[in-house]
Amino acid sequence: MQRISVRRKPVIVGIMGSHRENAPSVKDAFILGEMVARRGHVLLTGGGTGVMRAASEGAHLAGGLVIAVLPNDRQRALPGYPNEFVDIPVYTGMYEARNVINAKTPHVIIALGGGPGTLSEMAFAFKAGTPVIGLGAPWFELNEEAVFIPVSTVEEAAREMDRITGESS
Repeated sequence: MQRISVRRKPVIVGIMGSHRENAPSVKDAFILGEMVARRGHVLLTGGGTGVMRAASEGAHLAGGLVIAVLPNDRQRALPGYPNEFVDIPVYTGMYEARNVINAKTPHVIIALGGGPGTLSEMAFAFKAGTPVIGLGAPWFELNEEAVFIPVSTVEEAAREMDRITGESS
């Protein structure tokens, strides 16, 4: 009888943030995307421009897998969706409602500033019990069930990601 080896299910890390190309957190998103991939995790983003593209590029160049939960459906293209570094585009046709999927799918989210979309993803994550690491994200006072970890640097964000995912760096 042939022995079947079951491989470990991948850890999914969401990186959420602004779609603006000149967002202050674009450089941090690239570095974090690269860190996610180097740890063997799967990156999940909204698949667009700005922070989403930078994180996707970092992960892609480090040999990682990038999943994007897109606002549009395949027949109704949106400029910049999916960005060129996305491996698996998930066309939802749900526009902002897709933020629920972005919040409930990953094991941990790293939120990098952003606007109303990022805030909604954070709120859905809090309700779903998904831990959120906030780098440049607004501070929240939450009930004891919600996990929000404000950090000041990429290195702190990576340490918290490792702690949450059980990785040692």
